[in-house]
Amino acid sequence: MGTILDYLREYGDYTFREKPFGEVDSLILSQFSYLKFDGIVPAAGEKKEAVSLREIAAHPKYDHLYADERYRRDNTALFQKMLGGSRFRDSLLFNYVNRIDLEAETQFSAVTIRLPDGMCYVAYRGTDETIVGWKEDLNLAFSEPTEGQRMSVGYLERTARDIDGPFLLGGHSKGGNLAVYAAMNCTPEVRARIGTIYDHDGPGFRPEVKERGAYGEIAGRIRKTIPHSSLVGMILYSDGAYEVVESKTLGLAQHNPYTWLVDGDRFRSAGGLYAGRRFLDEAMNEWILSLTQEQVHTFVDTLYRVLLASETDNLIDFAAHWLQSIQKIGTALKEIDPQTGRAIIQIMRSLFEIASGNARALFKNKTELRKEKFDEGIAQLEQLFTRQTPDA
Repeated sequence: MGTILDYLREYGDYTFREKPFGEVDSLILSQFSYLKFDGIVPAAGEKKEAVSLREIAAHPKYDHLYADERYRRDNTALFQKMLGGSRFRDSLLFNYVNRIDLEAETQFSAVTIRLPDGMCYVAYRGTDETIVGWKEDLNLAFSEPTEGQRMSVGYLERTARDIDGPFLLGGHSKGGNLAVYAAMNCTPEVRARIGTIYDHDGPGFRPEVKERGAYGEIAGRIRKTIPHSSLVGMILYSDGAYEVVESKTLGLAQHNPYTWLVDGDRFRSAGGLYAGRRFLDEAMNEWILSLTQEQVHTFVDTLYRVLLASETDNLIDFAAHWLQSIQKIGTALKEIDPQTGRAIIQIMRSLFEIASGNARALFKNKTELRKEKFDEGIAQLEQLFTRQTPDA
């Protein structure tokens, strides 16, 4: 039993004829799409030949692939193992897009991968555990499409013109959501050519979004996988059709694909979500759906401001060090109305309970992560908010 890296070591020399494409392969390509291919892989619409993994490895900008230092070691191992085995080595990459609009809080990236057997996989890049990325996932709770979702449809229809026959698509985190959204909103001609749609722990959709799209036509082709303590993948997801995967870690860090456990050539099944996690997911989704679009927008923006007040940029560090910023968080809460404030505290409590489990495992010597300290911090936060809203 291991991870996607162990899978590549064991099965990296099997061709897709010998071992057909599966869900673990999809997660590998979804994680592969996080690499920074700017200036290396031809952009969408660019009149250049697709590039091979060998060409990427020899490119002067090769080291730029690993610009995200947090995952440099694992991403380097992923690329080298893909390059070293016949399963992925002769894959070709093309139609790369990476657009970032900070003002619009939009990041969209995708790449198309032609596998050695000729099948193409359209990979949408997702988000990570950064607070900005988490806000982007929560923005998908709005009833109107985000800019990234609109771009996902245009990308799919454009890249479909460069592909012959059927193809696959998928992604991790937001990338899984974009893959499903693009499939249910593209033209019927393109939709008919889509095989399996892989959604790895991606957020779901509000009911009206699915009703406007052709969700019913693609539902049977979606393969959704989530870790057993999923938060992101269960946002607005209630269909019940998903596979729960064991992870080697705890809490929010399970969102990281490198923690998902592989048994042989399949994911190790966890049987189901933790009961407590399922209860919290259902409660959060019920609450989100009870709000108007404007209220959801206000909530996401406010929660984002509160999280930023902790002066950390990712949720794992937030869970580890948030007590050090309790006064700053309280000051941020001062500006919001009582109802939103109480809701945010409840959602933050849920978030802390998940993320702090992982943080305790990662920072064993941090006394602030003890259970009593965690409870004390929540109490302080609630007291700060109560004092600041005496009429609540």
